Amino acid sequence: MEEKKIQATGRRKTAVASVTLVKGKGQIQVNGCDLEDYFPTVSTREQALSSLTATQAHKSFDITVKAAGGGLSGQAVAVRLALARALIKLNPDHRPKLKELGFLKRDPRARERKQPGRPGARKRFQFSKR
Repeated sequence: MEEKKIQATGRRKTAVASVTLVKGKGQIQVNGCDLEDYFPTVSTREQALSSLTATQAHKSFDITVKAAGGGLSGQAVAVRLALARALIKLNPDHRPKLKELGFLKRDPRARERKQPGRPGARKRFQFSKR
């Protein structure tokens, strides 16, 4: 029998994370590296795995993540969303808990574009009265 793979995608700003869950011992690989090597700070690691810890499913799956774009913080939030979506595909009973914690909402905030005739999105050139 073929092993059941569950795939899901999460996004934040310009970061995109694709997650694959397979039954296993709890190994996590991000872009071919170990989780601790890819996300060096504890806060980004906890952010990325928070949907797993909320459902107590962190030791029962081998997880492969492909993350691209943005920075590490944006990628961590994208991984969190992708994991939450994958866990719901696996077990719909997790949905109320993940929804309550806000892990199923895609954060729509993104960088505002530079406006014409200005040095940035909101910044103005210096005003000279005389």
